[in-house]
Amino acid sequence: MTAPDRLKDLEKRLGEFRNSQAKGAPRPQPTQLGIAGRFTTELVAALIVGGALGWGVDWLMGYFGLHTKPLFLVLFFVLGAVAGIRNVMRAATEINAAMAAKNTDGD
Repeated sequence: MTAPDRLKDLEKRLGEFRNSQAKGAPRPQPTQLGIAGRFTTELVAALIVGGALGWGVDWLMGYFGLHTKPLFLVLFFVLGAVAGIRNVMRAATEINAAMAAKNTDGD
């Protein structure tokens, strides 16, 4: 079997696999606990990242002789909270749209 024939065979098998995956079992609707876990993770992760970045900037400024503590920690923590709330709102919109689409398909 030559290389182009092997590539064509591989392409055919990949196409069949993709078609079978597209027709796969539908995903179940998320549970209330799953939704709460996702929202919590989104918010806590943003707060941790924001706080860590602020602490790092404050530490770096202190290293160079500018004592800004806790200015950047507070600023980035607040920015992390805003980002976390925005992520939760985006996730809620996504989940609501998916559930509405499943409800209209099922009726």
